[in-house]
Amino acid sequence: MQGQEQLPSLPTITLDIRRALSDERMTVPALVRLVSRDPALSAILMKHASCALYRHALVPKTLHEVITLLGMAEVDRITMVHSIRSLFTLHSAAHKRLFVEVWERLVLKASTSAMLARLLGHVAPEHALLASLLSEVGTLAVLSAFKDEAQIPSGELYYKLCREYSKSLGVIVLKKWAVDDEYIGVIRNAGSWGLSESRELGLIDLVNLALFHAIKEQNPQADLPMLVELAAYQKLLPPLNFVSANGELELVLNHQADIYAIAATLR
Repeated sequence: MQGQEQLPSLPTITLDIRRALSDERMTVPALVRLVSRDPALSAILMKHASCALYRHALVPKTLHEVITLLGMAEVDRITMVHSIRSLFTLHSAAHKRLFVEVWERLVLKASTSAMLARLLGHVAPEHALLASLLSEVGTLAVLSAFKDEAQIPSGELYYKLCREYSKSLGVIVLKKWAVDDEYIGVIRNAGSWGLSESRELGLIDLVNLALFHAIKEQNPQADLPMLVELAAYQKLLPPLNFVSANGELELVLNHQADIYAIAATLR
């Protein structure tokens, strides 16, 4: 934060795609040619188009069909997700273990956000997925600060550092990446259980509901409020607000297979 750490920049291909998509004259064939420059991104788009968020009888088989199905806005979001993972992948085995642990929690949270968005409406599932991931870019940025260190912090120290610095670093990174201000607002308000920006269910509500469930799954003994105390929960109506015996939304538990399927596309 004092300028001594070089925070990651988006890859050139990501910047090229985002720049191209901002042009109203952009066509699907032109975007196909651009995306084809990155085989890994092409494979991820193909994989994502077949996941539980899209229930189509015919699975797309070509990159042209995939982009037509997903739409250009969704290609932009998936490209960002792919970039986030590649930017923060570290090389040493010790770094990788900690990264995998953090990434697993993030993809579960993001997948839950997307599924809740699909089931509850109000927000596009892909928008909720990206917002959920971006809300913890700072968590990954804290880890990247140790990329040149011979040793990595213990899990306990790492999470203390995240509690202290992740939100501030996340805001700095997203401003550097020039993403929408709405995503920056999500970083600032993620985990604010009592926050209610409006009467209708919004993006931050979906992120906080997903965060609650991801924390609870990872650590059932975590110091969390009761689900019914969350401002986001108060906006749900029966039967969507039914709570299971272990204090989670039945809606989430009933769709865990789909949530895990979405998560598999992000690994």
